Amino acid sequence: MSAAERALAHVRGLCPQPGPVVAAPITVNFHPDRLLADGATVAEHLAAEGMYRSQFETGISNGGLGGPRRAWEERMFPGVYAGSAGRPVYGALNLAGFPDGASPRFGSCHLVLRAEVARRATFSHGDSVTLPSVVGTAETFGAVWAALLAEVASTGRALNVAAGSPREWVDALARPRTAAGRAMDHYVEAQVHGGVAVGEDVAAVVADPSFAGTRFEPLLRSLCGTLTWSPGFRLAPAGFPVELRGPEVPPLAARVAARYGVAELTAEVVGRAAREPGADPQLVKYLWHVLVLRGRPA
Repeated sequence: MSAAERALAHVRGLCPQPGPVVAAPITVNFHPDRLLADGATVAEHLAAEGMYRSQFETGISNGGLGGPRRAWEERMFPGVYAGSAGRPVYGALNLAGFPDGASPRFGSCHLVLRAEVARRATFSHGDSVTLPSVVGTAETFGAVWAALLAEVASTGRALNVAAGSPREWVDALARPRTAAGRAMDHYVEAQVHGGVAVGEDVAAVVADPSFAGTRFEPLLRSLCGTLTWSPGFRLAPAGFPVELRGPEVPPLAARVAARYGVAELTAEVVGRAAREPGADPQLVKYLWHVLVLRGRPA
């Protein structure tokens, strides 16, 4: 039995409750312009290798890489994974059809995976960092679905979609969306087992419009036959509040705008700042967070 099969079997055993068949696509958000250890960007590696690499292989993480991440994965999939290669690829289930992907926290662009990939994915109600206990697969999604409905009943929203009742929430999910979802903290995490091969597993690439006309556009176009643009985000330095991600972020936004001679920050501008020698990755990450939460459509 392969590692993917063992992971799926373990999750099915934990929460065997059937539910609605998973029909929404898994999206994998990523920053195409971030640098890897060899000095090449994520987009360059994707185009050259045709494989989406896990955090352990790229060394790029939103937090928890190394000991914490290994501990989370061991808790979720005990005895399944060892070493760095072959570990799950993380995405999110885009049940709401958000044009900025199901988890824009992790990147300005996203891969839309083919429907069949969901058959070798596991899902959790919440991010791995929260040590979720409600999990499922495409065939045993009942517990995750029930947790989402309970979340709506108690808080009035789930997946960053507000509704007065679970029934209204289900109806709201079915509506077409053109506005960004900005679902920074509320998503159904997807753990894709068995790797993501761009040519076989990716149905479309969705990019932030700030990359149009840059050296990243042809790289993104080369990944898939379908490249579309998300609504994007842009925000002037004055729109970065102190209370959202701390007092160091607004002056950093002003310095970045001044350095590159722009009136507003975009995903592409934040990426340039991230590639600067000596850049603080945590503060740059906060720039992106505020851009998603407060930015206007590009």
